[in-house]
Amino acid sequence: MLDVASTELTAEDRELLMHPAVGGVILFARNYHDPQQLAALTSSIRALKEPHLLIAVDQEGGRVQRFRDGFKRLPPAGYYGSLHRQAPETAQRAAKLMGWLMASELQAVGIDFSFAPVLDIDRGICRAIGDRAFSHDVQTVTGLGLAWMQGARLAGMASVGKHFPGHGGVSIDSHLGLPHDERSFETLLQEDIAPFQALVNQGLEAIMPAHVVYPAVDEAPAGFSPRWLREILRGRMGFAGVIISDALDMAAAATVGNDVDRSKAALAAGCDLLLVCNNRAAAIQVVESLSDYSDPAAQSRLSRLYSRHFTTHAQLQQNPYWNEANAVLGVFEAAEDTNLAYDPTTRGGTVV
Repeated sequence: MLDVASTELTAEDRELLMHPAVGGVILFARNYHDPQQLAALTSSIRALKEPHLLIAVDQEGGRVQRFRDGFKRLPPAGYYGSLHRQAPETAQRAAKLMGWLMASELQAVGIDFSFAPVLDIDRGICRAIGDRAFSHDVQTVTGLGLAWMQGARLAGMASVGKHFPGHGGVSIDSHLGLPHDERSFETLLQEDIAPFQALVNQGLEAIMPAHVVYPAVDEAPAGFSPRWLREILRGRMGFAGVIISDALDMAAAATVGNDVDRSKAALAAGCDLLLVCNNRAAAIQVVESLSDYSDPAAQSRLSRLYSRHFTTHAQLQQNPYWNEANAVLGVFEAAEDTNLAYDPTTRGGTVV
């Protein structure tokens, strides 16, 4: 899964995306001007191949929302956790409706899925996570994560749980260095892994592993570890969905080797789809090195991530959930203004 340079495809983009090793496109804020332009861009991407390339984006809400003007401003996940402490049922409903709204707005412009929800536990020590997590409480994260997934599913969109088995227990940002989480496997299993297991049990479609080392389990980062991905995630936990690597340009991934080495290591560990972005030279090297690569089982799993519900925005506004979702946003905006129901975290950094 590669990126493109701007708001329209260049000739170089088209040539690279048509390479047989390319299976998708991840979009960023630089690819967005307005909904009409975005719909034209995704249409041009889909026209390149049949079946079309998967199109994805990070549209969690809060700090991590690539498309803003022309889209509803989604709350950060931490808002639902704050609300949950006061009104659990209201928080569950809000998370479900925002999952639906996020998915519906993206599908209206031709995007297949978002890399969400974040299922990490906010332990107050990881600046890269912060209010991107629903809560510090395992059960709250589990319940709100399930609600978000159910909302996206109502709209016809697959969900991607991240960052398995949990990024909240380390202070180092894996974009900048290689974090080590020294906790035991038993602790991880009972705490950080629990939300992932709950969503897997309910048919979670995809998971993104963390670029974090858990020495009690394996010396390799989870996203490059057959022990984590094949033995634990697929074997012990029974996950049958898609495994998507975190971005391979991150500093933590560099410890595995050069761009081609990282890509092959991630595939060997059990990843089905690789994120290679923000480095065109590396992208070209990686796709060329994988020209002859084939994994029919991975291809079959990836087919489940396609959206088949590209409802127009006008049709979206006729949906009964539309007014209810807007009411949830109204409460969030009022709470933000008055600081009554939500105290925005100051822990979160700008690197995502």
